[in-house]
Amino acid sequence: MVEIAESSESGSGLLNSTVVKIGSLPEEDSIHRQVSSFGSSGSRNTSPLGRIGSRNTSPSRQKVVKTKPRGLDEETVTTFAKAVQPDVQMEDSIWAMLPEDLLNEILARVPPFMIFRLRSVCKRWNSILQDHSFLKFHSQVPSHGPCLLTFWKNSQTPQCSVFSLPLKQWFRIPFTFLPQWAFWLVGSSGGLVCFSGLDGLTFKTLVCNPLTQTWRTLPSMHYNQQRQLIMVVDRKDRSFKVIATSDIYGDKSLPTEVYNSKIDKWSLHQTMPAVNLCSSKMAFCDSRLYLETLSPLGLMMYRLDTGQWEHIPAKFPRSLLDGYLVAGTHKRLFLVGRIGLYSTLQSMRIWELDHSKVVWVEISRMPPRYFRALLRLSAERFECFGQDNLICFTSWNQGKGLLYDVDKKVWSWIAGCALQSYNSQVCFYEPRFDASIY
Repeated sequence: MVEIAESSESGSGLLNSTVVKIGSLPEEDSIHRQVSSFGSSGSRNTSPLGRIGSRNTSPSRQKVVKTKPRGLDEETVTTFAKAVQPDVQMEDSIWAMLPEDLLNEILARVPPFMIFRLRSVCKRWNSILQDHSFLKFHSQVPSHGPCLLTFWKNSQTPQCSVFSLPLKQWFRIPFTFLPQWAFWLVGSSGGLVCFSGLDGLTFKTLVCNPLTQTWRTLPSMHYNQQRQLIMVVDRKDRSFKVIATSDIYGDKSLPTEVYNSKIDKWSLHQTMPAVNLCSSKMAFCDSRLYLETLSPLGLMMYRLDTGQWEHIPAKFPRSLLDGYLVAGTHKRLFLVGRIGLYSTLQSMRIWELDHSKVVWVEISRMPPRYFRALLRLSAERFECFGQDNLICFTSWNQGKGLLYDVDKKVWSWIAGCALQSYNSQVCFYEPRFDASIY
């Protein structure tokens, strides 16, 4: 675990940051020990010249040692492995002469969480997050990759941990800059995170960038009631929208409201038709918002471009106990849920919506050993959410996280899972310094 410690002020602004390493996964150390044991100066001589008269040591008869460090794929190391080379010492004068553009391009490719560690190198690098040239390069490089953000409050103090899937490491990000009323994690998109909560009797919404520690409260909606919200970021247009649907208590008479950061105001749209929602979870896919309904059976779809609602008669699979809508890439919409009335016959399955035939097509099933480890009891609750054809399952009681890659069809546990807090809220998160809250 690496902790990103911040000294913050309420409101916005870039802050001085330090990183305190409080633990990490031991993959690199284990690999170093395994390789160096074959090639270190203290090992026996295995070269053909040093073993005159010994048996044949040609490559065809080389001894192969297979190792499998924890958390990494199996690797093969031969007895002729090269010795580990010492780190090359770079001259300070060479680094000092690097052109500004080249330096910014190099730093822009560093994983976002590592930037905090580099800021302690010098004053020049400490102000890197305020450099427009760096943010320009950072916006052009590929994304760091998906992360999992967990949020909870410990004695009314906001806590946040982020798990980087590419780095396979947890990072602690301070969320003390948030106001006390920010309690519900709405979701994340494009590097921004959205929260909502009650400030007294007033329902409020805010957006923030956890990396830059900047945040702002959105203007009040036309109707001051707790609403189901979802946030969508448009990186090309450098803007974001927040969609407010029905009241969380089931009041369907409220019109749909949409916040546009370009004009900094909420606009009123069509009221969602009277339906019986079976879940408050929503999925945004291809500029459309989807919700599950029991009456009429199927989906309610909201078109963001026209501001209109329509019903999709996509019947759910039989014996579906609980279902979650998950948005994928390239207009793909998934349904995840448990099947089976008896605990011994239950299974977790994934379906994809066939838009042309308006039917759910099964594409995968969770292996029984993962299902039994994730949900020990048939009545246990779980959460499910997705991003970029990745689907994450979290168990409320077991404190476990399971990841499924739809494209690769691979199931894997989340290492060192920090989802043990009963009241933790989880979502996918893309760390970006260039994500603007305005």
